[in-house]
Amino acid sequence: MATTTPLTPPDQHREPPPLPGGALWWALCAAAALGLAVCSSLGPHRVWGTAAALGYLAAALLAARGRGPRTAGAVAVTGAVLLPLLWLLAVDRTQLEVRVVARSAGLLLAEGTPYLQHPVVPEDFNPYLPGMAVFGLPEAVAGPGPLTDPRLWMGAAFLGALALALPAGARSAPLRWIAACPLVALPLAAGGVDLPVAGLMCLGLALAGRGRAAAAGAALGAAAALKWTAWPAIPVALALLAAASRSTGRPADRGEGHRPADRAAARCGLVALLTAAVLVLPAALRAPGAFRAHVVDFPLGLTDAVSSAASPLPGHLLATHLPGGRTLALLLLGVSAFLLGLSLALRPPATPADAAARLALGLLLAIAFMPASRFGYLVHPLVLVVWAAARQTPDQHPLLLRVRKQVSR
Repeated sequence: MATTTPLTPPDQHREPPPLPGGALWWALCAAAALGLAVCSSLGPHRVWGTAAALGYLAAALLAARGRGPRTAGAVAVTGAVLLPLLWLLAVDRTQLEVRVVARSAGLLLAEGTPYLQHPVVPEDFNPYLPGMAVFGLPEAVAGPGPLTDPRLWMGAAFLGALALALPAGARSAPLRWIAACPLVALPLAAGGVDLPVAGLMCLGLALAGRGRAAAAGAALGAAAALKWTAWPAIPVALALLAAASRSTGRPADRGEGHRPADRAAARCGLVALLTAAVLVLPAALRAPGAFRAHVVDFPLGLTDAVSSAASPLPGHLLATHLPGGRTLALLLLGVSAFLLGLSLALRPPATPADAAARLALGLLLAIAFMPASRFGYLVHPLVLVVWAAARQTPDQHPLLLRVRKQVSR
């Protein structure tokens, strides 16, 4: 009879690195939150910074007194996510991007496109792909209210996708830590469009690692219909599927029967492209000029209105202070994409954790060199790295199987 035993690569014999959660970590989080509360000119950020600083400080005190990471983490989540979220919902305060998503859903229902035809000021622009409007549909249909606020649905999509991407027996600790991390807690409370994208990328890589090529393609296609930042995840997942299929010589999708295993990557890519096309093309073809102005020209700084995504990262500094700097920043962005593709071809990732690390590095370079970028985009590589570290590898990698035929006499 045939039995299967998991192949455990050398790097997977080690225990996953522990996530920081001591008194020093929570004290640093408190200092960062307090700094934002003092320095930010945005009301929701000041509210979050004040509440989060108190929550993090309480968590630091509990950790210093020897309380476990679960208790300290729960207190941090309460102070950094739940309390500021409830307050901001009660007073109807949020970040601009949440209002953009809500408006785009109303436009989608009324005109078939989530984009204003003649945007003038930065607030008129919707730099997200059409799929992002889905999170504004509850408010567009049922009207404004705490339960229809887009940030609730974006946060739920993020946490749900990330939970599905984690091993069943090891979800609570990484979810609690990620939710409490300032880069994630702030958009959970004040609103952030990057969270569902990050969650769906992790889910796509997890499904690819489990050999579910079609499901991985659907998750990645859904992410790709939200923001351009999700598109690099597709070639990374394809490289993971192709490499794992070649190493095992077995079908990489349940139910494929006798189909060659090397067709898994092609199937994943096809499903991803079809999913993204179904969600993007109808709105894009409805008003192609508006689509280009909103999701291509505006993010690249090619319109008269200037994007507010202007953190002092290398790409923005080059575009702002160096003659021809925008062209140079875009060139560096293209070189980074080429090197990522070359690394996938020459040394494809062998495990989902490897794939997540490769994708995180590529996104980090992209964030650094984009002419219009901001520190909040760092949530993508952060979530990917933490997800990779939190995976329990020995029993969660069905692609890495070796079939040993044993003859029973």
